[in-house]
Amino acid sequence: MAVEISVHEHIRQLACRYAQAVDSRDLDALMECFPKDVQVGRDRFGRDALRAWFDEVLRSFGVSMHMIGNHRIDVQDEDHATGIVYCRAEHALDGEWLVMMIQYWDTYQRIDGQWFFRRRKEKVWYGQTQSPSPGGPFAARWPGREPKQGNLPYEWPSWTAFWGDARAPLG
Repeated sequence: MAVEISVHEHIRQLACRYAQAVDSRDLDALMECFPKDVQVGRDRFGRDALRAWFDEVLRSFGVSMHMIGNHRIDVQDEDHATGIVYCRAEHALDGEWLVMMIQYWDTYQRIDGQWFFRRRKEKVWYGQTQSPSPGGPFAARWPGREPKQGNLPYEWPSWTAFWGDARAPLG
């Protein structure tokens, strides 16, 4: 049975796919969130340029979690929309745990029936280290039990493919 979903839901799922692709370091899935001719910075274009940019950025921190919150979407016509996405992002960074509250100011475009980010601008309210860090090699903690390694991000095949033999910082 085919289920018809609204333009708003297609765009909300785009934001969720982006968050999971970043957190799992799935660069192939991340590239699918952007059109083939995406502009990267002022003078580079295309998914190859975007992949290189994300590869560098995503290696600058370890484990990350992006929790998508409020998402306002303004549909302009059948192929264009804008929106603002609230996000709480957490990152393992240089032995610390960084909590950020951000918004993404997005421009969306539908191409051949699929919605993409045409442009995505990150706006930051704050970034604050959390101490002690909830991350680390024994991040799965429950009162009365011995700490153990959490399942994620290691159960994503894309995570281990991205990092290879190198171990990402766990925070």
